[in-house]
Amino acid sequence: MDITIDARYSDLCGYTQTDLETVFAGYLKDFHPNEVREWYNGYSWTGESVYNPFDILLLFSKKTYRPYWFETGPPTFLIKLWQSKPRLPAEYDGLIAGDDLLGSFDPEQIRTETLLFQAGYLTIRSFVSNPYEGTWYTLGFPNREVRESFNRQILTLIQDNNEQVPAPTIRNILESGDTDRLRDLFHSFFASIPSDNYRKNQISGFEGYYASVVYTYFASLGYEVIPEDTTNKGRIDLTLKTRSGIWIFEFKVVGIDSSGDKSPLAQIRDRKYAEKYAGDSKKIYEIGIVFNPESRNIEKWEVGKKDQG
Repeated sequence: MDITIDARYSDLCGYTQTDLETVFAGYLKDFHPNEVREWYNGYSWTGESVYNPFDILLLFSKKTYRPYWFETGPPTFLIKLWQSKPRLPAEYDGLIAGDDLLGSFDPEQIRTETLLFQAGYLTIRSFVSNPYEGTWYTLGFPNREVRESFNRQILTLIQDNNEQVPAPTIRNILESGDTDRLRDLFHSFFASIPSDNYRKNQISGFEGYYASVVYTYFASLGYEVIPEDTTNKGRIDLTLKTRSGIWIFEFKVVGIDSSGDKSPLAQIRDRKYAEKYAGDSKKIYEIGIVFNPESRNIEKWEVGKKDQG
C-alpha cells in the first residue's frame, strides 16, 4: 500500500510541532518559534505538517538560519528538466493537481511538477476529496527555505548568471519605501536579461510573464508574495508583504493586455484593492507598471501611497 498521501502517516518522516516544543524545548528557547516555523515547517501529505529534520538539527547546532537542505546539492536534474519545459515559480505556488500528477512517475515522460513534488520542492497545501469532485490537491512551496532558494536558482537562469544586486540592498530599498530606486532596480534587471533567453524561452510569450518574473524576484528574497491576491472587488496581480509595508502591484502589457489603455494604478484605485489591508498598520504602496514587449522593459511606472492608522 502506497502511504505517500495518507494522513495517518503524514508525520512519519519529519518533526511535528509537538516534537519541537517537547523533545527540543531546550534548543527551541533560543529562537523565535514563528521564525523557525516559517523557515523549515510546511511539509504536508494531507495530515499534520512537519519540519525538515535535516534543517532543524543543523539550525540548533549552528544557531544560524540557512537553507541547509537545499545546499546539500543544487537540483541539477530538476533545473535541466525545467529548462526544457520552463514554467515560472509563481505558477507552482498554488498549483492544482490530481492523483495522476502526483502519482505518475514514468522516467520517460516525467512532468516537472511531479518531480518537484516527489523530490520535496512542492508539498500539499490543501486538498478536496468527495464523490462529486473527486480528489484534488493544491500544491505550493513548503516553507521559506525552499521558496527562496528555488526562486533564486530560477532567477539566476533568467539572468543567465549575470551579476545580481545584493539582497540587503534590495531589502533596504523596500523597507525604506523608495519607489524610485525600486523602479530603477527593475529597469536594470529586465535590461540584464539576455535577448537569447527571450528567443529560446517560451515562457516570455504569455501575458503573465512579467508579473511572474517580479514574483520570482521578490520570492528569492524570502518575502511573502501573493500572486492573484483575491479581494471582494477582483484580484490583485501581486501583493508583497515586507516588515514595514504592503506593496500592491498591477501589471499591464502593451498590445497584449485586454483592458486597453486603462492605467494600472487607476485599476488599483477603482477596485479599491487597498481596502483588503485597511486594518493593517503598515504603509501601503500602490504600484502600476506598464511593460513594453518590444523594449522588454518598463514603459510606465505609476505610484500611489496610503498611510495606515
